[in-house]
Amino acid sequence: MKNFEKNLARLEEITEKIKSKDISLEEALASFEEGISLAKGMEKEIDKIEGKIQILMNQPAPASDDTPELDLFSDADLMTGSSGEPVKGTRQ
Repeated sequence: MKNFEKNLARLEEITEKIKSKDISLEEALASFEEGISLAKGMEKEIDKIEGKIQILMNQPAPASDDTPELDLFSDADLMTGSSGEPVKGTRQ
């Protein structure tokens, strides 16, 4: 990652150099070639990083021993989904 940051800083320097009005065509071309080379190398590094991120994102979450069990309907009747007959005189 440090190499990527170093290359990015160098690429920014090259960009500023090429934008300069007092640069010869030969220098601009040489700088451009160096910039293209750096950019291609950085692109490969980004692809590697993206691959690692995809691997990490697709890993299942580790199972935890303290995962709560929600048993909201333990008293519910399997056929009706209710917890029994309504008590007389109440609304349900």
